[in-house]
Amino acid sequence: MTWKCAIAHIPFGGAKGGVVCDPATLSPRELEALTRRYIAEIVDAIGPEKDIPAPDVNTNAQIMAWVMDTYSMHTGHTVTAVVTGKPVEMGSSLGRREATGRGVTIVTREAAQHLGLEITRATVAIQGFGNVGSVTAALLSDLGAKVVAVADHGGGVHDPRRLDIAALQRHVETHRTVGGYPDADSLDGPQLFELDVDVLVPAALGNQITAENAPRIKAKIIAEGANGPTTPNAHRLLHERGVFVIPDILANSGSVSASYFEWVQNRYRYFWTEQEVNDRLERKMCEAFADVLETSLPFEVDLRTAAYIVAIRRVATATRMRGMYA
Repeated sequence: MTWKCAIAHIPFGGAKGGVVCDPATLSPRELEALTRRYIAEIVDAIGPEKDIPAPDVNTNAQIMAWVMDTYSMHTGHTVTAVVTGKPVEMGSSLGRREATGRGVTIVTREAAQHLGLEITRATVAIQGFGNVGSVTAALLSDLGAKVVAVADHGGGVHDPRRLDIAALQRHVETHRTVGGYPDADSLDGPQLFELDVDVLVPAALGNQITAENAPRIKAKIIAEGANGPTTPNAHRLLHERGVFVIPDILANSGSVSASYFEWVQNRYRYFWTEQEVNDRLERKMCEAFADVLETSLPFEVDLRTAAYIVAIRRVATATRMRGMYA
């Protein structure tokens, strides 16, 4: 998270934390009680000028609302800026939910332009059809790209002509998986990585692209919508083959940029239109991609290495300038 924030050039640090449990086994009341107790235990460590939590795996806007309310009860007044990813009715930013997928779409478009690949003719396969995967699929389709395959926990679907993303989203709303979608051929999840497509978007879980399946990947561009979807050995093999991998700390940084936007709006008590949010995200993602790409060229390194060069350089520069208080 520290490196992701540094690449996005926003004034946040980075941390992760959570509770070991399976939220699917908990009732809404149990989940609320668990959330409130967790926040009560860390209430002195978080705050709008300290550490601002945001949603991640197995959390949602409702849980962030409980976080805000619990913190506010401890401070004695409403503090919307303590957490991001809240419901819009409680001070979230418009466009926050779509921000990760929108960011993945933007950097994919920029990568295609850099490589001389016409995005309107590009074919795309996406692993994962949750918040990130479904938004990426819809937005890439809007750009003219052909999303030909999607897979999730319940199966996969493939149509070499083009999937109807809106119809697929309606199917998922009812069946909670893309599996069984009637207007396309079924596809085993692992087969998705071997399809002859221009763009592959792993937007599900970590360690999905390994040294075992990397040699069979035919995509020219891999945009990492998930965190850590590619193992180090797999990344090395892909780089040696000339596959253009957009690393997770760049590709999916739209979420942390949108969190920053929400925090700023909460602090100022002034809210932007969705178009304003999307325009700001567009600029952020394009600048971040350009910074990483321009760093990769003189160093003659892949984008992942270049992303770390950019991020570490920014953090190191700030650390040196602050100096040591002894």
